Amino acid sequence: MRLMIASDIHGSAFYCRQMLNAYEREKADRLLLLGDILYHGPRNDLPREYAPKEVIGMLNSGRENLLCVRGNCDTEVDQMVLKFPIMAEYCLLNLDGQTIFAAHGHNMNPDHLPMLKKGDILLNGHTHIPACEEREEYIYMNPGSVSIPKENSAHSYMIYDEHLFEWKDMNGEVYNTWKTNTHC
Repeated sequence: MRLMIASDIHGSAFYCRQMLNAYEREKADRLLLLGDILYHGPRNDLPREYAPKEVIGMLNSGRENLLCVRGNCDTEVDQMVLKFPIMAEYCLLNLDGQTIFAAHGHNMNPDHLPMLKKGDILLNGHTHIPACEEREEYIYMNPGSVSIPKENSAHSYMIYDEHLFEWKDMNGEVYNTWKTNTHC
């Protein structure tokens, strides 16, 4: 399975459009959203082209391709307008024998670990900072943010395909890779 992973759209129609264009360009089978879809949150500035209603329309039209976990800015009110489930706290994936525990990162993160086995991947959004870090018992990964990147990182997403993770900017340029059973 070819999987695109993105996080933290925060209601930006501009970057949601770019993300969906990247999804089409990447020819991924599914798009995994790691939360914070519509609302920008009280700590963030408004992202470029903040238009949650437009984001709703764009995402609803491709709902059959989406997997999603709940972010700290996602609420039941958001679920009322989105036609795909967004309220799951986490998602457990097994891709080519690699176990991935995906959560937004505000509750389950490196400081508050979920149930992981040695070698599992903890996949979070939330920080808006791309990461691939080998920890003692697990690998921590973060795709960064689609709309509000932090610490001078790019507007970004990840692609998983056949044991390979790639971090890409919104133009599709690869800036980091990790192959399962290797080092970050």
